[in-house]
Amino acid sequence: MKITSIETLELESRPNQLWVEIGTDTGLTGLGETFWGAESVAAYIRQVAAPYLLGKDPLAIEGHARALRPRHGFRSNGAELRGNSAIDIALWDLTGKAHGAPLYTCLGGASRDDIAVYNTCAGYNYLKPAVRLAQSRSADWGAAAQAEGPYDDLQAFLNTPEKLAESLIEEGYAAMKIWPFDRAAEKTGGQSIDRDDLEAGVDIVRRIRAAVGNRIGIMMECHSLWNVPTAKRIAQRLEPFDLEWLEDMIRPDDIGGLAELAASTRTPICASEVMGTRHNYRDLLEARAASIVMIDATWCGGPTEARKIAAMADTYGRPVTLHDCTGPVSLACGVHLSLHAPNAILQEMTRAYYTGWYPEVVDGLPVFDKGRIRATDAPGHGLTLSDAVRGDPGLRRWSAS
Repeated sequence: MKITSIETLELESRPNQLWVEIGTDTGLTGLGETFWGAESVAAYIRQVAAPYLLGKDPLAIEGHARALRPRHGFRSNGAELRGNSAIDIALWDLTGKAHGAPLYTCLGGASRDDIAVYNTCAGYNYLKPAVRLAQSRSADWGAAAQAEGPYDDLQAFLNTPEKLAESLIEEGYAAMKIWPFDRAAEKTGGQSIDRDDLEAGVDIVRRIRAAVGNRIGIMMECHSLWNVPTAKRIAQRLEPFDLEWLEDMIRPDDIGGLAELAASTRTPICASEVMGTRHNYRDLLEARAASIVMIDATWCGGPTEARKIAAMADTYGRPVTLHDCTGPVSLACGVHLSLHAPNAILQEMTRAYYTGWYPEVVDGLPVFDKGRIRATDAPGHGLTLSDAVRGDPGLRRWSAS
């Protein structure tokens, strides 16, 4: 079997999203995905990855991952690594189809049948627009967009967190992830937080606990916006509320700062879906800078790298959780990795996406039921792009053969 075609697909309505399809001389295809800077990633695939891959064996995944390692920016998850992640996912999808087996079986088999899910409280338009680096990253996050359905969870956690928590409990979610301090970080560049903004963020957590007690877990996302002293101050104020974790309070490449933060609080530190390659995670683990390791297969190097990161975390006695707030293939790969890795504890999901735009762009989503999620029995990761995507007038396609 040989690779005979590589295609990139971008939707005008989802400018951050990039899908990659890899075709073979047997007619089998594999679907990959990544998120953010789609045009830059597509340029890398066109200029570098596609010329290398055409004519090669798609099942030689480990060799391709090594051959395509970036020659610059070794520790980043820039356009090259995001492109390689999408390609790696497509190759694993192809491998599953070639062997008639789901991805988790190809990875070495399942450790469980399903896994508990927490909800990231984003809205339907969260991160939908293309955002330039010079623009504010967190003051909006799509919060001002008009609601498109019942799960406008970003507006809900900011304004009616009690009702949101009750709704999630009714649907069986193990926990909820929120980010009430981000707008305060925009005011000061994350260098400090005034008392009013600190108490406003804490009050949202307090209201959830007052309404539902400990019936649902709470994760605090901070999008790497704070400096170390301010992160420690926020963490101290949140300690009485018994959070599941504090996520990316500071830049995850500041390993020393993360270790300092971890030593200053009883709340577990989680890091980080935005890290690329196992080498970064090795430093994180060696420094004991995180209690929980977050992985995103569409950013870290694909399933090839993700399973190595999970196994390495296991040797340090650290659980892992698989990220998704970016795309449906990310969710599917996360579920397969969560079923495979024995130290996976929770799978992230965004219900506004899962019931909103995900089923519009793909078929074959993992099955969510009463707070747990499982993969389908379809070979590979189980997803195919929908006819609606392929017929979308705003679809941009590039192919090489």
